[in-house]
Amino acid sequence: MVENSLGRMWVEGHPSDTLKEHWKYYLDEAKQESDVEQRLEAIREEYKQYSPDQIRLIDPCMGSGHILVYAFDVFMQIYESYGYTQREAAKSILENNLYGIDIDKRAYQLSYFAVMMKARQYNRRILTQGIEPNLTVITGSGSLTDAELERLGEYKQVAVKLLHDFEYAEEYGSLLKASCSSDELEGLTDTLNHLEETKDISNLIEILEVDNLTAQLKPLLKQARLLAQKYQITVTNPPYMPVSNGGGKLQDYVKENYPDSKTDLFAVFIERCKEMLENNGLQAMITMHAWMFLSSYEKLREKLLNNQTIINMAHLGARAFEEIGGEVVQTTAFVLANQLECGYISSFKRLVDFSSQDSKEEAYLSDDDLYQTKTENFSKIPGSPVAYWISDKAFNIFDIAKIFENYGTTRAGMITGNNNLFMRMWHEVDYKKMGILLKSREEAVESKKKWFPYNKGGDFRKWYGNNEYVINWENDGQYMRTYTDDKGKIPAHAFNLEYIFKENITWSSLPSYKYVARYTDFGFLYDASGSFADVKTEYLYYTLTFLCSEVALFYLSAMNPTLNFQKGNISTLPFIFVPDKLDAVNKLAKANINLSRTDWDSFETSWDFKNCPLVRVGNTNQSPLLYDCYKIWKDECEARFNQLKANEEELNRIFIDIYGLQDELTPDVADKDVTVYRIFDEKSDIPESMGSSKYALTKQDVVKSFVSYAVGCMLGRYSLDVDGLAYAGGEWDDSKYKTFMPDADNCIPITDEEYFEDDIVGRFVEFVRVVYGSETLEENLTFIANALGNKGKSSREVIRNYFLSDFIKDHIKTYQKRPIYWLFDSGKQNGFKALVYMHRWNADTTGNMRVEYLHRMQRVYEKEMERMQDTIDNSHDNKEISNATKRKEKASETV
Repeated sequence: MVENSLGRMWVEGHPSDTLKEHWKYYLDEAKQESDVEQRLEAIREEYKQYSPDQIRLIDPCMGSGHILVYAFDVFMQIYESYGYTQREAAKSILENNLYGIDIDKRAYQLSYFAVMMKARQYNRRILTQGIEPNLTVITGSGSLTDAELERLGEYKQVAVKLLHDFEYAEEYGSLLKASCSSDELEGLTDTLNHLEETKDISNLIEILEVDNLTAQLKPLLKQARLLAQKYQITVTNPPYMPVSNGGGKLQDYVKENYPDSKTDLFAVFIERCKEMLENNGLQAMITMHAWMFLSSYEKLREKLLNNQTIINMAHLGARAFEEIGGEVVQTTAFVLANQLECGYISSFKRLVDFSSQDSKEEAYLSDDDLYQTKTENFSKIPGSPVAYWISDKAFNIFDIAKIFENYGTTRAGMITGNNNLFMRMWHEVDYKKMGILLKSREEAVESKKKWFPYNKGGDFRKWYGNNEYVINWENDGQYMRTYTDDKGKIPAHAFNLEYIFKENITWSSLPSYKYVARYTDFGFLYDASGSFADVKTEYLYYTLTFLCSEVALFYLSAMNPTLNFQKGNISTLPFIFVPDKLDAVNKLAKANINLSRTDWDSFETSWDFKNCPLVRVGNTNQSPLLYDCYKIWKDECEARFNQLKANEEELNRIFIDIYGLQDELTPDVADKDVTVYRIFDEKSDIPESMGSSKYALTKQDVVKSFVSYAVGCMLGRYSLDVDGLAYAGGEWDDSKYKTFMPDADNCIPITDEEYFEDDIVGRFVEFVRVVYGSETLEENLTFIANALGNKGKSSREVIRNYFLSDFIKDHIKTYQKRPIYWLFDSGKQNGFKALVYMHRWNADTTGNMRVEYLHRMQRVYEKEMERMQDTIDNSHDNKEISNATKRKEKASETV
């Protein structure tokens, strides 16, 4: 920052390649057009008039003085090039060049020490010369009596203004604007000096009053001078703090004086540093990068771009300062000139994609990752984001394209005011009370249903899916729309009633990875985190495809690279509709929706799930091997993945051609960005191209899904005789279950051995036999056991250990900590466990479990203890005795 501000100002007026050789981070100016170059020459003539002692540099948030110390060295190089000795230069730098302000006394002390030690490095006698550096800590004002103020004569009112200005200075810091003019401050200073020199040392009252005037006013005068005067250079790393976290006085002061940057202090200081500059001065800062993109800083951006010129910028991103937790803070360092130079070509180093401090530095010093553009291009983009990395051709699209809102109305979804009360995951509710695919509010009311699909954003998924939640919208949302909180207010709002239950396009407002859009069928309501666009039917698939394309992502990244996509970001996208492409785009879009829908509905977490893919495939063969069914399903998933990827790349080609962005974008889609599932035999088989994608499944994952489906059939949620949910609330219907009967009492025991007729392993083995036949049973059980990977000497033992140890953990993960099968567990010894299905739960379930299972298990273990004791008493085999002792102890602990 120092090299590209102070250093730049000096060499612009006093060209010197020798000096620039010392400056490792100096970034040469871009080649300018001739008319701009002529105007810049006039500014350089002004810089040429400066001698070293005429350049004032201030850090208004100096902290421990790092910037000032570095600036001292650069000033020293400038002075030496001008003919000064180091001793002369050190004295002049302290007196004329360096200025610093801070709100913290300890920081001021550290800066004072650091600057004076730096001066002593060049002038060993500097500490004895009585030089006071131009550094100060902001202090609040005290009070003076009328008698004391009267001694100031005509400057009494100046003192009153000074006291008033600094009344809350310790809250405002260097944001404070002193109201006294330079002449007033100089006059008051002279008056104080005169009073000190002429006070009557025999008059105690006069001594006390003059001393109090001096003690109160001199510190205020110093800080007022530093705040009031103008500087050629401002350089700082300001505090990063939401203004709302400050005190009430600070909040009020900022809102009144800096309304365009009031969100965060770092943004306020961008404005404040400009105010401290001379015309044509240079402002260098490192701040959070949010001001470059977020809508909350739009007015600040417009003010900056309309009044200042960005000379250069190092867009650092995250992890630029690893020693201070740089993973979170996204930063940018930049230099601004305090004049608007139309047509100026600014230079930007894009370092956001490098993952460490060292790699960012290496990239900055290389010739790569350099972008040069005119900043007036930014105003072509709605919101004027500092999107320096896109080309002139990409900027010019905004001149010829319409914006998306001409084709679709974008909205943020509702706020329920109490999600715990009104929202559920769909599998938690009585399915008979769910209204699916209803096309209007009237139809929803007539249905008498309570729960309706609720789009809440969700994970990274394109085209279709993330249909996980339902909302209580019974009787057109009467309960929610009239519900009052403990303050008597109705918290629910933003219902967007004219758009609910329609076919729409949706996206996650805060995606975990990157922006993508999806189709939503009829019947949905929308959450604030699941924003949506209502589009005319004839444009629905075309607009969806555009929003899923690399072109839309490219422009969204330029307009808002923060992964917080609000309706305004989508509504202002440049949108080009080409009628000749409509049929081709629509065909591919519908295919992609169907591919994604098929994939989504292949898992039991979809309310449109029909049956387990391995069972569906198995029903087409006579006594098939489960391994063969797995291979068929794996190949089907791979074909779907490849088709979707090919379709997406073709659509990218279409839109890249429409927008003429062949030089900026490629149609390629990364494997990890194709959001349908692929299956791999082992984790080690997953290619690097999939990254950490959740859409890479293993054989173990598939077999666990099969086991989960089998448990669902055991408990009556599913049936081999009907597609989809056989029972999830409402009236039980025995006629749905013929091929494989569910458990009669909704209680399936899980024990370390087979003690009950409805033992879960026995039931599971029977399920496999019914689905695939007796001839392949053992082979199929071996395949399942090998895939599960649990301990055990036989396939049945491996499967039993899975049910004992891991099934419920996998189930809870699958159902996002809202399980539908509830586990009763006697403790660590695995003495007794049982699964029940929540939708079949009734008042008799617990009592039946206790009598029919738990008491029986207690008797089993009591007999086991007796048998083991008999073995211990009568056996002569030490190993047998040891095993019996262990089994007795386990049975005892279990009971």
